[in-house]
Amino acid sequence: MRRASAWLRLDWPLVTGILGIFVVGELVLYSASGQHLATVVHQGIKFAVALVIMVAIAQVPPQRWRQLSPYAYVVALIMLAAVLGLGETALGARRWLDLGPVRLQPSEFMKLALPMILAYLFSRRPLPLNLPQLLQALLLIALPVALIAKEPDLGTALLIVITGLVVIFLAGVRYRYLLIGIVIAAALIPVAWHFMHAYQQARILTFLDPQSAPLGAGYHIIQSTIAIGSSGMYGLGWLHAPQAQLGFLPESRTDFIFAVFGEEFGFAGTVALLSGYAFIILRGLYIAWRAHDNYSRLLAGTLSLTFAMYVFVNVGMTMGLLPVVGVPLPFMSYGGTSLVTMAAAMGLLQSIARHRPLMR
Repeated sequence: MRRASAWLRLDWPLVTGILGIFVVGELVLYSASGQHLATVVHQGIKFAVALVIMVAIAQVPPQRWRQLSPYAYVVALIMLAAVLGLGETALGARRWLDLGPVRLQPSEFMKLALPMILAYLFSRRPLPLNLPQLLQALLLIALPVALIAKEPDLGTALLIVITGLVVIFLAGVRYRYLLIGIVIAAALIPVAWHFMHAYQQARILTFLDPQSAPLGAGYHIIQSTIAIGSSGMYGLGWLHAPQAQLGFLPESRTDFIFAVFGEEFGFAGTVALLSGYAFIILRGLYIAWRAHDNYSRLLAGTLSLTFAMYVFVNVGMTMGLLPVVGVPLPFMSYGGTSLVTMAAAMGLLQSIARHRPLMR
């Protein structure tokens, strides 16, 4: 194991946590898909590709990723602009680029490119941030957010904003700038509400009162909370979740797979699963703490906290604590682009962990 670790440059505790959650996700996916084995195999193939990408990224030293950060941001920005003109339209939104053998969602890649470019920007000068750096960072955040909101994809746009703010927070920002930002954000809430689409407003109103539309916009939240609330301490058992098996729970393979897991494995299983996610998050923060330069430290910390945010948002929306925004549960939800993005983020973490300079 030590020889393999030295040769592959992998952080095996992190890899073990990822593999453990994916195996659990495959079991739940088999149940959520109506015991459709082909779906499980298809997801396994996607994970194998994502795993290869993760290992390949881990072999490249973080200094090289630092040099490539501006190019990654520009390419992701061009892809987002291309979506508006050439992207595929589905359910009234343009979010995908069809490149023949592969179908990409460029907003997923911006979730990596943005923290990379901000970490690159902040690492060029001593911290904490000064006002010019802060304004440059806000501009770099605003460009992709405007393009993603135009698709429209408000949920992903908000996640991109939060990712950028995490980098700014970790880099250090003066309290007066933070206070001014909070005041401006609060003042813009009525303006943002005015420009939101009707279905986006409906999601927020339904979150506040799901029973107002039990067969409409509130159906997802109601069925998800029924599934989780009926599970008890140890759940109803694998393959014995009526909400998923009988088709009452929509999007049970993707956004609401946590509800299926909770219904089958109960409170005890949920605590165990969240403990696994907490292990990955803490391991990432430990890697950030041990990083030897500001770029690596900021990037590792941001990726770890972004991963935590994904888990928090997905679990929160399935429990009715947050509005439904279409955020997948990392390494469990069915899908390809988000799986590759998360694997790439873990690859960057392992690149930072395993490429440490020798010091006396």
